[in-house]
Amino acid sequence: MSQNKFDYDVLYIGSGHGTFDGAIPLAAKGIKVGVVEAGLVGGTCPNRGCNAKISLDSPVTHQRYAESMQKIVTHPVHINWQENVQHKNTVIQNLPGAITGMLKNQGITILKGTGQFQDQHTVIVNEQAITAEKVVIATGLHPHRLDIPGTQLAHDSEDFMNLTHLPDNIAIIGSGYISMEFATMANAAGANVTVLMHGKQALRQFYQPFVQKIVDDLTQRGVKFITQADISAFRQEGQSLWIDYGQDQYLKTNWILDATGRVPNIEKLNLDKIGIAYNDNGIVVNDHLQTNVENIYASGDVIDKQQPKLTPTAIFESLYLTQLLSQATTDPIQYPVIPSVVFTSPRIAKAGMSVAAAQDNHFDIQTVDFDNDWYRQVNNEKIADSRLIFDNAHHLVGATEVSDQADNAMNTLLPAIEFQFGKAELSRLIYLFPSISSATWDQIK
Repeated sequence: MSQNKFDYDVLYIGSGHGTFDGAIPLAAKGIKVGVVEAGLVGGTCPNRGCNAKISLDSPVTHQRYAESMQKIVTHPVHINWQENVQHKNTVIQNLPGAITGMLKNQGITILKGTGQFQDQHTVIVNEQAITAEKVVIATGLHPHRLDIPGTQLAHDSEDFMNLTHLPDNIAIIGSGYISMEFATMANAAGANVTVLMHGKQALRQFYQPFVQKIVDDLTQRGVKFITQADISAFRQEGQSLWIDYGQDQYLKTNWILDATGRVPNIEKLNLDKIGIAYNDNGIVVNDHLQTNVENIYASGDVIDKQQPKLTPTAIFESLYLTQLLSQATTDPIQYPVIPSVVFTSPRIAKAGMSVAAAQDNHFDIQTVDFDNDWYRQVNNEKIADSRLIFDNAHHLVGATEVSDQADNAMNTLLPAIEFQFGKAELSRLIYLFPSISSATWDQIK
């Protein structure tokens, strides 16, 4: 790459996992790299997403464990929400600085400000023209907000994770990842939670019999679910908020979380000026993560893609671009099996082929008997169920599970799904015993 004609060989817009995981090794190869970032370095996941969420969720898992062992461990366990948020802040507060240090240690320049295209090689940052031979758009997503009267009365996921005082009554709009996870946390910490669903199904991308187990458990714990809520307005009367959600149907609450999804951060990029193709789902790319403007690429959640918009996907794409932009490969990206998990209590996780697809292909769907699994009885798990999917050659090609350790169980199964292990390979795997990995693997053997 030429370092004379342009300011940078590669300029990234955004500094999240779609950028820094790949930008650091790219710069280590001697390529001159710049990163444009208007907010906290590291983007959503470290600062207001994954890391913060799992920190807030940790006390919930401890509470559930004490509950399941209540004849052995003193119960109940109460969550101090204010201390929980303070602990979360302690956990994540050093991450932007740490990521900044890793970038700068490889000679990467961080340009503070919002990037806007002037032409295909020029990005305006704080009224300064920055040029680059190649540009990577990695601006991620931001929370969707309902376009209804009173929308300003609602809050987003970042607001929830920064609540120093948990309201007595919380209404959550939507029933996806964020809704179900935050409903779990708020309920566990003592709030009265109502989830207003657009349709009849929560977590539509997951196996519905397992999702229903989560919904039923939360319902028993006091969470209210309103299906097919046609939300038309938010109103404030004194200290109370009201949600209009149907013909003469209203809900009174103290705090509203709009968890109706996330949308691509593209509105400030000036994409139309240089003709980059995009739609409501994000920027259109080919199998090399290249846009229709040949020197401009995209990475992470801002892409319009079939793969799940998750941190591991962004990391994989960022590392792929390291190889592509350093000319270490010319091959198209080939995505591996990408697992997904919802951090409710219990968890629900999946990887590979779905149960519905397995039924269409007439593959073998194995139901696991957790009721008679001694290891699951150690922690008195009340909700634990799994489906394993095998093709006609008995390769494990998919799995889904609902349990306290569904995320760890899925990680255990992932290599077999990705590399299509057969009986010979499966028989060679020996895990630490006793552990969730050995218990999970026993399901297959």
